[in-house]
Amino acid sequence: MSANYETGPARGEQVGDARPAETVETYRVGEQREMVITREHDRFGGMKFGSAFFGWLTAMGTAVLLTALLAAAGTALGLAAADNSVVQDATTAVTDTAASIGIAGIVALLVILFVSYFCGGYVAGRMARFDGTKQGVAVWLWSVLIAVVVAVAGAVLGDQYDVLSRLNGFPRLPVNEGDLTAAGIVTAVVLAAVALLGAVLGGRAGMRYHRRIDQAGLSR
Repeated sequence: MSANYETGPARGEQVGDARPAETVETYRVGEQREMVITREHDRFGGMKFGSAFFGWLTAMGTAVLLTALLAAAGTALGLAAADNSVVQDATTAVTDTAASIGIAGIVALLVILFVSYFCGGYVAGRMARFDGTKQGVAVWLWSVLIAVVVAVAGAVLGDQYDVLSRLNGFPRLPVNEGDLTAAGIVTAVVLAAVALLGAVLGGRAGMRYHRRIDQAGLSR
């Protein structure tokens, strides 16, 4: 009488759609992490104007420091003058003739603006934790809002309240307020777009820092 024995699967061999224990555990951890982040985003996500305000302050401070460093280095790019009167001389140069500031001066201004708003967006995104793109846009909106408020205050109350024009280290738009030409409008739009791009990229970079923390905290 012959015996017929059925043998089971060898050790480590998968049966059907069964997954190894480590794979299942990794899947569960990843799913748990996504659920936690989703719940946190639903409650704390969105545009945070408080964080964006501090991001704007960071952008302004960085712009002043970078412009001061550029002037101290003695670069003749149209942003630095002998008496460090950065704003007035750069504005007058571009208003009189576009060639006087030079391509290097324009590039330096764009770089300063981009780096400054990148830092501001990074601070806002790092503080808010979620929606880095929205935080960057909020930083940019703060700059537009404050520029409008200062301009209105200066027009209504007098030039002594035009605070931005008194900051010699701040790289303003190189356009004469009383003479908005087509070239001036195009310049303003380009500078505003560069600032917005820097703020958005900075906000996303600041948000990504928290995603790495979440991944490390909820993984084995």
